[in-house]
Amino acid sequence: MTTARYRLVNNLHFRNFRGDLLGGMTAAIVALPLALAFGVSATADVPTNSGAIAGLYGAIGVGFFASFCGGTPSQISGPTGPMSVVMATIFAALMKEDPETGLAMAFTVVMMAGLFQILFGVLRLGKYITLMPYTVISGFMSGVGLIIITLQIAPLFGQKASSKVVDALQQLPSVITNINPVALGLGLLTLVIVFAAPPQLNRILPAPLLALVVCTLISVYGFPDSGIPVIGNIPAGLPELHMPVFQFKYAKTMLGYSVMLAMLGSIDSLLTSLVADNITHTQHDSDRELIGQGLGNLVAGIIGGLPGAGATMRTVINAKSGGQTPLSGVIHAVVLAVIVIGASPLTEPIPNAVLAGILIKVGIDIIDWSFLKRAHQLSLKGAGIMYLVMFLTVFVDLVTAVAVGAFLANLLTIKSLTDLQVQTMRTITGPTDDKQINHVEKDIISKAKGQILLFFFSGPMSFGAAKSISQRLSIVKAYKVLILDLSDVTRVGITASLAIENILKDAENTGKVVFLVGVHGQVAERLHRIKSIHKLPKDSWFNRRVDALYEAAALLYVPLSSDPVSISPHPVKEN
Repeated sequence: MTTARYRLVNNLHFRNFRGDLLGGMTAAIVALPLALAFGVSATADVPTNSGAIAGLYGAIGVGFFASFCGGTPSQISGPTGPMSVVMATIFAALMKEDPETGLAMAFTVVMMAGLFQILFGVLRLGKYITLMPYTVISGFMSGVGLIIITLQIAPLFGQKASSKVVDALQQLPSVITNINPVALGLGLLTLVIVFAAPPQLNRILPAPLLALVVCTLISVYGFPDSGIPVIGNIPAGLPELHMPVFQFKYAKTMLGYSVMLAMLGSIDSLLTSLVADNITHTQHDSDRELIGQGLGNLVAGIIGGLPGAGATMRTVINAKSGGQTPLSGVIHAVVLAVIVIGASPLTEPIPNAVLAGILIKVGIDIIDWSFLKRAHQLSLKGAGIMYLVMFLTVFVDLVTAVAVGAFLANLLTIKSLTDLQVQTMRTITGPTDDKQINHVEKDIISKAKGQILLFFFSGPMSFGAAKSISQRLSIVKAYKVLILDLSDVTRVGITASLAIENILKDAENTGKVVFLVGVHGQVAERLHRIKSIHKLPKDSWFNRRVDALYEAAALLYVPLSSDPVSISPHPVKEN
């Protein structure tokens, strides 16, 4: 039988059922404590007890549809650290704006983010979304890690969590002076387990789940009357559907947050897709993955779940446990759904301090320690951008951090490219030893005695080079014939083409003659759209530089050698 007969959607088949079953169940075991922890953390400012269940609903909704409809067969999706941090901000902001409908608007933002991701996929933007400088990604992820750690200090000590870093830091003195010893002990034991669990045990029973079970049992049977904060009652059964609630007076806020979630979820998911490709030796479909993630987040918002994205740790565990097709992600979601429907009472006594310990480990793992250690050795400018993005992520907001970081990183990149382009520029008016000029051309330029100005450079001609073009040509004013050699120019930008237009206008106003050499491809197409170019006579276009030089010499009555090598036949001109 052919593979196509087994395939239902996105390479889904049942020939690897055993591996997918094991991978999906293992991923669900890992996802359970993380979904609970992310849910409680993200809803710290929500008065209703919807935190833990929101995390589980998000893991189920995003996990199922992103796997079934996405473009990365072995990827496991669900709530992640960055997405949960943003969602905590959204809950806090919209609940403050309107306590009555704030929660409904927050879930509407999740739905809108899903729609934006679907739009990204339909427009085939997948290949562009991950074109983000690594310094920006590293600073952003490290900043998110610091946020998670900072926000979990209070629940680790048995106090109420805050959704803002500044508030959490201001509350530190009060938190430290009002320690709940039982909560702190359970939280520290959790940290010991997740950090010290041997790899062999971790493969059989994931450390977060082990910590969750052990510490909860200690809390229930060892300290039954301690009064430490716990998850509490979790609704069992099917989720309540949340219809979209959109208020135009909050339209700007809701649109801004939805775009933020969509971009963050897309970047997070596609980076995880690259990790999955490396492990499974496959190639993901980025546009299809965005559509799958968008459908997942749309459903998550409808059922009151947290937004999600491709989760690196869960994806790696799934792939290494045998999961190869979307069936593993579907199984992972189904297992979590069974837990919600039938075993939710077992999660109610879980202490918040235990979840805080698990999240602190997540935060520490998110920080890009490797790049932090050597960023200054690779590039001081790159390190500066990374630290700036990290600071803005922690103390301002994630959108500002990414926008400022990307702008500065791209600005530095453009500056570097411009410097390279400027280095290739040549402005020659007299005798030269430039190796790019042959002896015949040197002879003509030398005998013209400054009346001919030859200007040329190679590579793409960007807007960054436009200013240097004008500056260099403005220095030399005594020439009578300007030869612009664009033979080695592969591409010209709008600003650079306008700079060429200004050169032609200045030449026309001062009575100078301009010859264009080697205009071809995209350069010809762009320049022919400029009206000033059409004013050039047909005999001002040349295929070769030497032909333009001979024509300039004839125009200026420059006496040339009778050496046959240096005498060219009538110039070959291009219309």
